[in-house]
This record gives sequence, structure tokens and C-alpha cells, in this order.
Amino acid sequence: MRIEEHVAFTAKHNDWRVAKKLTELEDENVAHFLAGIANSVNSRIPGYMGEKIDIDGIRKLAEEVRKDTLSDTIVALKSPGTSRKLGGLVRENDKKLKKLLVDAAKAVLVRMTLEGVVPINYPEGELTGVEVEFPYEEDHVNFTAKHGKWIVVKRLIIDEKTPLLDVARLLASINETVTLKLPAYAHIDVEGIEGEFSAFKKVKKSDIPKVVEAYEAFEPSAYADEPFLEHARVYALRVALEKIGLPLDVPSKSLEKYLEKA
Repeated sequence: MRIEEHVAFTAKHNDWRVAKKLTELEDENVAHFLAGIANSVNSRIPGYMGEKIDIDGIRKLAEEVRKDTLSDTIVALKSPGTSRKLGGLVRENDKKLKKLLVDAAKAVLVRMTLEGVVPINYPEGELTGVEVEFPYEEDHVNFTAKHGKWIVVKRLIIDEKTPLLDVARLLASINETVTLKLPAYAHIDVEGIEGEFSAFKKVKKSDIPKVVEAYEAFEPSAYADEPFLEHARVYALRVALEKIGLPLDVPSKSLEKYLEKA
């Protein structure tokens, strides 16, 4: 049976009910849809990490770390003191396993700290509403796409035996796929954006204000057209943070390795 070209996202778990499918696959439509998926999964990831990570504690730490300027805030995020406090919010005694969870918790802290300071989400907002039939009766998260050579299936059926951290892992994996694919559909010049920060190699504490200055001076119109200027700005933030050694996105591999070894 021939599968219709589409991009679809459905989630059915507790109070989360969303079912959307896009079949008009002009590049701009797909880019906006993918942005909505990214916003949706990123907002939900922390809620599935609470068994092993004190999310309320991270939220309080974010308030403590947030300073008057973006530069001071990022310096505080990068400080050893913040790292120690973050480690104390992770419930795991094994050192190697704990490091994997701290990697994920760090991204949550970065997002919570920077939210409201700089744009960390795309302007589309989250996907809401049930517009198509759920593909499964069971609780689940499901992301599928078929468009040209791009085929992706990421799904998880959720029952009482499913670790909630596994749901977080899947959501993080979906976000990673979207992060890779969105620029192609939005025609964002990611290589050009990376070039804006290519002068920064091993960034020390004293270099952080210079990286932040480059981000604040970033002109998205040089790398994206009007509908996607704010998306390009988020990509610039991601690159700037990576140069400093801070993640904007929860790494699915860290959660996957933890679940395999725990």
C-alpha cells in the first residue's frame, strides 16, 4: 500500500492530547509545522524527567542563576558552583550514570534560565487540538514523516511499565530530528550562522562576553527570509551556547544510555 506523503505528530498521555497531520507539503508549511512540534516536545520533556531529576529544584536554580544581563547569566550557568548545585538535584548514586542524567538536566536548566531572557522557542507556539484520528488506542507519542527521500518513524506506546524517562528520551530524539530538518524547509543558512561564531575555539570564562556580544549583534536577515528570522535567531543561540559548552537541547543519547545501563 502506498503511504501518503505527510508529516504527522500525535500524543496521547494523561492531559496531553494532540493529533495533527500535514499533507500540503510546501517547504514553508512543513517548516512551520516542524517548529510547532519542537515547541511541543520541548515543553513536555521536563515533566517526564521528574522521577530522577528534581525539576522544581531546577526551576528554582534557574531563578537564582538568571542575572541582569545575558552575559552574566551565561557566566553563572557555566560556573562550577551551578554545576555542583545541579548535580545535587539528580537522584542517582552511580557516578557514571549520574553524569548522563546531569547532561540532560543541564539542558533543562539552560532552557529554564534563558526563557524570557532570549527567544528559545519558535514563534509558532505549541501544537494543540485533535484534528485527525489517533493512530493507536493506547497512550503513545508518535512522529512520522514521508516526503521525498525523508522517511522517519519515531513512536512509543506508553503503558504502566514504560519508564517516564523513556518518554523524555523519545521527545528529545524528535526534537533532534526537527532541529536537523527545519532549516532545510525554512531555507535557513545554518553553515553561515555557524560561520558567525567560527572565530571562537576553546572558549574560556573571559571569552563568554565576546560570544554573547556576537550573538546579540547577530542579524538573522543575512541567513533567513522574513517568515523565519526568529528561527534563525534560535539557531544562532544554539551555536553560541555550544561554543561556550552549554546545551540548548536535551540530548536523547544521554537518556538512552542511562536507560540501557540503569
